[in-house]
Amino acid sequence: MEKLKQIRLFCLDMDGTIYLDNDLFDGTLDFLAYVKSIGGKALFLTNNSSKGIDKYIEKMARIGISATAEDFITSTDATILYIKENHPNVLFYAMGTVSFVAQLREAGLKVTTEIGDDFDAIGGVLISNDIELTFKKLDDVSRLLTRGAIYLATNPDPACPTAYGYVPDCGSFAQGFFNATGKMPHYIGKPEPTMIEMAMKKFGYKANETAMVGDMLKTDILAGNNAGVSSILVLSGGTDEAKLAASDIRPTYVFKNIRALLTELEK
Repeated sequence: MEKLKQIRLFCLDMDGTIYLDNDLFDGTLDFLAYVKSIGGKALFLTNNSSKGIDKYIEKMARIGISATAEDFITSTDATILYIKENHPNVLFYAMGTVSFVAQLREAGLKVTTEIGDDFDAIGGVLISNDIELTFKKLDDVSRLLTRGAIYLATNPDPACPTAYGYVPDCGSFAQGFFNATGKMPHYIGKPEPTMIEMAMKKFGYKANETAMVGDMLKTDILAGNNAGVSSILVLSGGTDEAKLAASDIRPTYVFKNIRALLTELEK
C-alpha cells in the first residue's frame, strides 16, 4: 500500500463512485478534504456526455460539493481534442443533447444536427449519451453510416447507473446502430487513456503520482491501466465481487467504497 500513499492526483469517476443519482456517498466529502489537505488534486472524470460542465457544477453544489470548471474533464473534452487532432476540417453530424452540441460548437468544431441539404457535405458521425434521443436522429445516423461516414462515439458504456438500476448509454446506442448498419464506432472516452493523460498534462503530475478511481472495470479501471497509472476499484456501483472475480481486468487496488479508500490513505 506504500505506492498508494504517493498518489496526489485522484481522477474520480462520479456516478457509482462518489454518488448515485443525487445521493452523495458516505465518505466523499471527507475524501475530498483529505486530498486537499495533502496538497493534492481531486479531478472529476466522466464518460457521461449528456450534460455540460456547468450542469455538473450545479449538481455538485446541490449535493454539497463545491467545484469549478477546472475540476472536470469529460468525454466531450476528450472528443473535442481527438477531432481537432485527427479530423479538424470534417463536418460531423452530432447525435447528442443540446448542451453537448453547444459545447462542440463553442470549441470551434464543424457540427450539424440536420442532414437536409448538407447530406453530401457531412463527413462524420459522432454519437453520445443522448438523453434527448428521437427516432429522427436514429434515422439520420443510420443513413450516414450506411453511406460510409467517419464514425466516432464519446464513450462505450452500455448503461448508466440510476437510483433504481440502469438506463441505456452510448454503448447501447452504438450496438443498435451496429445491428442496423454493421458499423461500429471508434470510442473516445474511458477506457481510452486520453482523459487521464489530459489531466496529468494539465496539472503537472507524473504517472506514479496519479490514480484513476471508479466503479466500472471496462471503463474506469481499464482506462487507468491503459494510461499506466494506479487503478482503484470501488465496489459501490457497477462492479461487485462476483464481477471482479470473473473479469480478466485487474485493478491495482480494490476497496468497498470511497470511505474504505480514505481509511487506508489515512493510516
